Amino acid sequence: MANILENTVNVITPEVIQKHWQGHRDLSRRILDQFPEKELFEFSIGGMRTYAQLALEMIDLAAGGAKGLATGDWSIPGGPKHNNTDHGITTKAELLEQWDKVTADIDQYFPQIAPTRWQEKEAAFGQYENTGIGTLLYLIDNEIHHRGQGYVYLRALGIEPTPFWARY
Repeated sequence: MANILENTVNVITPEVIQKHWQGHRDLSRRILDQFPEKELFEFSIGGMRTYAQLALEMIDLAAGGAKGLATGDWSIPGGPKHNNTDHGITTKAELLEQWDKVTADIDQYFPQIAPTRWQEKEAAFGQYENTGIGTLLYLIDNEIHHRGQGYVYLRALGIEPTPFWARY
């Protein structure tokens, strides 16, 4: 029986999906940067988390996700921050710095993802069983979802956000 990967044609290459993810991350960073400092950490609507807390979740999942896809180690570097009110990040500059660090981590780990990892099933973060590609798509979807909350927050604050289609 032939190896299934020998007969597989990529619909999208790993390099293209990495660029796609980084395009979303670039837009999410611009939305994050549009927040006034105080509102970033204090403003919410209807009991939702602040955008700083949402950004920390995006940071956690991207950092742990890139590393997990490449190595099978799904721990979040430095431990999860998004559910911890004492995460040590108290300014927008610190949050943006952490965002940029994770962006570089993605660029480091992504080329290390073995082709077979995309179809392997694994429990990401010890609890979300899916294929590697399914997990990556979830990470992107989750970021888009939270960025959408950021759009609502910015508009509620009277700030016109960067257009959703401006990903590069």
